[in-house]
Amino acid sequence: MTADISTRSLKQRKIKDTLVAYSFIMPNFLGFAVFTLGPILFAVYLAFTQWNGSGAIKFIGFKNFINLTQDTLFLTALKNTLVYCIATVPLTVICSLFLAVMLNQKIFARNFFRTVNFFPYVASLVAVAVVWNMIFNPAKGPVNQLLMMLGVNEESLPRWAADKDWAMFTVILFSVWKNSGYYMIIYLAGLQGISAQLYEAATLDGCNKWQQFRYVTLPQLRPTTFFVIVMLTIQSFKVYDQIYMITQGGPGSSTLVLVYHIYNTAFIDWDLGYASAVAMVLFLLVLIVTLIQFRGEKNYANA
Repeated sequence: MTADISTRSLKQRKIKDTLVAYSFIMPNFLGFAVFTLGPILFAVYLAFTQWNGSGAIKFIGFKNFINLTQDTLFLTALKNTLVYCIATVPLTVICSLFLAVMLNQKIFARNFFRTVNFFPYVASLVAVAVVWNMIFNPAKGPVNQLLMMLGVNEESLPRWAADKDWAMFTVILFSVWKNSGYYMIIYLAGLQGISAQLYEAATLDGCNKWQQFRYVTLPQLRPTTFFVIVMLTIQSFKVYDQIYMITQGGPGSSTLVLVYHIYNTAFIDWDLGYASAVAMVLFLLVLIVTLIQFRGEKNYANA
């Protein structure tokens, strides 16, 4: 009898503990379900429909996805997104790693330089974009003024964001400058986790600084580099704010990217079904690229 009471009491206590645990989880789960999971599922459904946001939703099957293959604006946005990603990811990795290695040394005012390099990432995007446009102003910007002082003819000066041939390059430079400070901090954490004994052993083996960097630092930073590349790739495919603040997709469609195209299609043209189809393509692209990266890292680790 006493054993039955003890067992019943233990079960009641477990149920109570479980309910208490779920009571802590439920608010976060409800928020996720309402504001994230629900919209995602609705967007998947909309990708197979035609809807302007107010009328009746019309199911059209795969018509939106078929139309994508013939949409020159979508293909341009896809190409620009790939160009932006291919250029931004390696440049940001190289710059952030270089900054981390330099600022991991015992140099004068090291913390000050770390703060200066990190500041663009935490500063308001609106403020830094305005400053950037002023610096690269084709007529009075200090960059073009410096180029003129170096002997570049005024007719040959780049017009940066105002020129379709230079606009994407300008956006890429801006993104690398703004994001390098954040990934520098991540690399600094990775560098400080490398054992000093490895460098001592490499020095005893006669390795110079470059050989230590190549055979000790880079291999030890491989997990950090993998994380940085994955995050940068996803961030590059989702780029929107830099494009909006600097070029707004122009001149023409030279800097139009997928997310900005989704925004224009959904909230300017009010074709929510077609915009959702573009969003699904973007999701699949990010998923495929991420899976390839994880597979490559796994194969490299097993080699």
